[in-house]
Amino acid sequence: MRTRYSYVKKPAMPTYIVFIGPPGVGKGTQANILAERTGLPHISSGDLFRENIQGQTELGKLAQTYINRGELVPDDVTIAMIRERLSHPDCARGALMDGFPRTPAQADAFTEMLADFGGKVDLVPCIFAPEAMLVERLSGRWTCRAQGHIFHQVNNPPQKPGVCDIDGSELYQRDDDKIETVRRRIQVYTAQTALLIAYYRQRGLLAEINGGRAIEEVTADLLAILPSRCYAETN
Repeated sequence: MRTRYSYVKKPAMPTYIVFIGPPGVGKGTQANILAERTGLPHISSGDLFRENIQGQTELGKLAQTYINRGELVPDDVTIAMIRERLSHPDCARGALMDGFPRTPAQADAFTEMLADFGGKVDLVPCIFAPEAMLVERLSGRWTCRAQGHIFHQVNNPPQKPGVCDIDGSELYQRDDDKIETVRRRIQVYTAQTALLIAYYRQRGLLAEINGGRAIEEVTADLLAILPSRCYAETN
């Protein structure tokens, strides 16, 4: 009697992309675009913190205790939040990471974590732009007091200066959008991220992308270097 064998298609290895870039370079915008193109979720560490704190999860409450004391949230709390998020069904094929990891120590922990999910970091797009351009992008931003609508004095100016086009409320500039603060944020980013950039460059994962161009041009460069399996279930 001939033995019949049944074959089960092995699921593709999950794909994890880590975006690196200074404030104002557009990495969040690009991660959102790629999330739409690939079906992979865009996971922003900043958004994740806010969701956990606002939702009063156990991790959110723990993080809030450190924030209330003016202390940095320890790596183990941040890593636990990331692990919990990556365990959700929508991350079965991987994820686009924005804002994590931030240090080589976090990158090591992330590598260990991804091994548990059957994957690894596949690509690290490092988006860069001249500091003067970043300062212009960020310091030109104005926010509506009522609903938080965003305008830009160069790229998206309101029809009437100082007034929101949508609800007519006052536009104001947040403290972290002021020139002095913006410059300091970029300097802090540069100092903190230098070691992480070197870490991924040494491992052959870094891809430097010029973010000082039109959004569509940056997106085209990113799409050209994504692993082909990113599109396995979206075509």
